[in-house]
Amino acid sequence: MKKILLLFIGISSLVQAQKKDISLEDIWRKGTFRVDYMNSLNSMNGDFYSLLNYEEGSSTVDKYSYETLEKVATIVDSKDLKRLEYFQSYSFNNDETKLILGTNFKQIFRHSYLGTFYVYDIATKSLDLIGEDIQEPTFSPDSKKVAYAKTNNLFIKDFTNNTVIQITSNGKKNEIINGITDWVYEEEFGFVKAFEWNKSSESLAFLRFDESKVKTFSMDVYGKEKYPTQHVFKYPKAGETNAKVSLHIFSLKTNKTAEIRVGDYEYIPRINWTNDANLLAVRTLNRHQNDLKMYFVDATTFGSRLVLKETDKAYVDVTDDLTFLDDNSFIWTSEKDGYNHIYHYDKDGKLLNQVTKGNWEVTSYYGYNADKKTIYYQSVENGSINRGVYSISLDGKNKKLLSNPTGTNNAAFSKNMHYFIHTFSDVNTPPVYTLRNDEGKVLKTIKNNADLKETIAGYNLSKKEFSTINVNGNDLNMYTIKPVNFDTNKKYPVLMYQYSGPGSQNVKNSWNGSNDYWHQMLAQNGYIVVCVDGRGTGFKGRDFKKVTYMNLVKYETEDQISVAKELAKLSYVDADRIGIWGWSFGGHMSTNCLLKGNDVFAAAIAVAPVTTWRFYDTIYTERYMRTPEENPAGYDENSPLNYPELLKGKYLLIHGTGDDNVHVQNAYRMAEALIQANKQFEWGMYPDKNHGIYGGNTRLHLYTKMTNFIKNNL
Repeated sequence: MKKILLLFIGISSLVQAQKKDISLEDIWRKGTFRVDYMNSLNSMNGDFYSLLNYEEGSSTVDKYSYETLEKVATIVDSKDLKRLEYFQSYSFNNDETKLILGTNFKQIFRHSYLGTFYVYDIATKSLDLIGEDIQEPTFSPDSKKVAYAKTNNLFIKDFTNNTVIQITSNGKKNEIINGITDWVYEEEFGFVKAFEWNKSSESLAFLRFDESKVKTFSMDVYGKEKYPTQHVFKYPKAGETNAKVSLHIFSLKTNKTAEIRVGDYEYIPRINWTNDANLLAVRTLNRHQNDLKMYFVDATTFGSRLVLKETDKAYVDVTDDLTFLDDNSFIWTSEKDGYNHIYHYDKDGKLLNQVTKGNWEVTSYYGYNADKKTIYYQSVENGSINRGVYSISLDGKNKKLLSNPTGTNNAAFSKNMHYFIHTFSDVNTPPVYTLRNDEGKVLKTIKNNADLKETIAGYNLSKKEFSTINVNGNDLNMYTIKPVNFDTNKKYPVLMYQYSGPGSQNVKNSWNGSNDYWHQMLAQNGYIVVCVDGRGTGFKGRDFKKVTYMNLVKYETEDQISVAKELAKLSYVDADRIGIWGWSFGGHMSTNCLLKGNDVFAAAIAVAPVTTWRFYDTIYTERYMRTPEENPAGYDENSPLNYPELLKGKYLLIHGTGDDNVHVQNAYRMAEALIQANKQFEWGMYPDKNHGIYGGNTRLHLYTKMTNFIKNNL
């Protein structure tokens, strides 16, 4: 028996030895673990979808059948266009007889860009220029016109007579923006296009941003020339003046613009036309973001009435979860019962029904099938680290699971809600794409990443173990990655990883990201990697998420320190070698943990960290903290700038100098605070790199630096 056991151990060791170790080049240069993703498809009318495909310097828009997944037609091929060698984007009009084709994109901020755009007529195969260096061209519902923004003004091009109407003329850089959001709206409310056509194509509603009184932020751009240039833009920091936002409606009948009054507000985070061509839904927020109102505005009289009001002791999140039904009743999501759920209101804002209920969160609202009176959504009903796809009747009955019960399940529904592309992954399974009908029946497998799974099998990968850990009165979700040949009789250093931002989640039952492979590489080198989602993170209810209100980073830091202390008690953990790292909010956290938890953390890496919320923008920061004037203790008692003398362990500080989001000012001020406290630290600045710190060999260099720091200090 002993001989057999020894033989088995010998064979196992040999097999293990034949497997490869992960290298930084595998992750950041070779793309060894790259997932074969499915192209983002555009659902069309009927049971069809379209894809943008590239081949030998040209581009095509191709039409496919949901039923067969086969191509049925090429709608447009750039080889057939004399004035356009290739295009990089496309969008259809309502009846899918025309497309807007875009090229020559120039990035502005994270989501915004300028481009050259054309209208292509499918029947005549004609190509008409809309404009160069324009933004967000959008067909009118009648397909006769296109609205767009250029140089901070709004225009409408009428293709019936080839004329251009200039709606606004007061646009000016860093002063007035018409129809496009400012930096802070784009970043924090998540939209760029701030204009919308009504159903009859006779009115265009838009927002105007007067940012003339907003303070200017400037960044040096070093480039390759003799002298650097400056990137100058308006950025309202916590407690400072925001842009003054106003609502306007332009009438094509009268050729006049009216300014619309909708009560007192600080922000207008969404505008949506209803199914009534003369009724515009407008959402407003106060500066504290805890009083959300939705008004219906009459486009003929310009009068408004309050339809819905939601308040919260902390804050109310803004989402795109709004669907108007034929009778102008609407579907909406809210956390008002303690968890994010789906609600149905009548056209006057009276609650008809709470569609979903339970101590779990709806995580995505996919849409509504009017013929079946059925809603489709994603939720965490089977545990907060899992995602499932469900259908439910509008009356809250007949709920059905349409996907796997565990793992991460996502759905991309067809326009008529008859089919959906289902994406499944879990910690052991790379993304599998299947076609399903609206009852969840699998019709066909599209991609299964079998090649990646085979590649992975040739590497020394450890199991990601899920568990919970009880600290500070809460059971927190946790995962652990241990070395492959883990031995309970040995002592291991530990690296903790987290983000910890409000509503976020790192501990989830899904396939690997790039950081997971880096963590696996560290495990190969004898490190235990641990990740814990503490208080303030998402998908465990309103109270768990909003407990950090007014004290951002305080409770999150306490949880990570408490976890580290619990880990230090384990027999196989080297209590003198526990480190932590994070990026952005996570960089703030790792810095804070190293200072306030200097009795347990030996080292920390902070990438692009906030070091004081006084330097961050109004919308994000004040949502969770109110203003510095109202809550000075909340800002200062959790800012590492104010206690650099607490540093005992090893610290690596990293930032990109071209970060328009979390400004490098944060890192420079942290460095100065440490210098004046006579505390030694390491740091790395990445010239002209933004918040993501990428491009060329940048990520390889960055992760090499972090790997070396960990090996030298943990």
